[in-house]
Amino acid sequence: MCVSESELVIDLSSIPLKPIGKREIQQLEMALIIGTLYRPEVLDLIRDPVERSTWIDSLAVAAAAFARYKAGVPVSEIAEELGRSEVTIRGHLNQKTKAGKLVAETYEKIKRGELKIAVPFVTAPQQITALEVEKTQLEIEKLREEKRVLEERNKMLEEELGKMRSKLSELTSQIKRIRELTVELANIVNKLLE
Repeated sequence: MCVSESELVIDLSSIPLKPIGKREIQQLEMALIIGTLYRPEVLDLIRDPVERSTWIDSLAVAAAAFARYKAGVPVSEIAEELGRSEVTIRGHLNQKTKAGKLVAETYEKIKRGELKIAVPFVTAPQQITALEVEKTQLEIEKLREEKRVLEERNKMLEEELGKMRSKLSELTSQIKRIRELTVELANIVNKLLE
């Protein structure tokens, strides 16, 4: 199956930089989240599943705080609305956190009209040729044959292992019997020497 990739470019130049009202605050907040999230260094950070949820949460809080702050909402009100401490909100707004710094940089890019996000997306599959189907079928047959050979080899090795285990059990029994006879012989020798 042949699949091609294209890009969808999102232009964020019309986002309100000094939002008025909830709708504009949400627009700026979403632009900051999306713009920051698609930065290469952030994409690298969130590849780690352990760090992903922490980073996404931190970015979301920083973007929400920044958008509200630009709308003139007091820090105490932002903290209450977002369910975070004022110290956390100030940390993001003063760029003392990595998330706050990244969101502020994204805001500056929007302000300068430099932020355009290119989102890759996959287009519909192209027509599959008969040659590609035949090639794939040959590969499948080859893999099936390899699997059959490996299964036969595995069966032979399992049988051999079973025989070896049986022989080991036999030898273990013989060693045990030899030890018993050695003890008996030692007892007889000790009685004769008495």
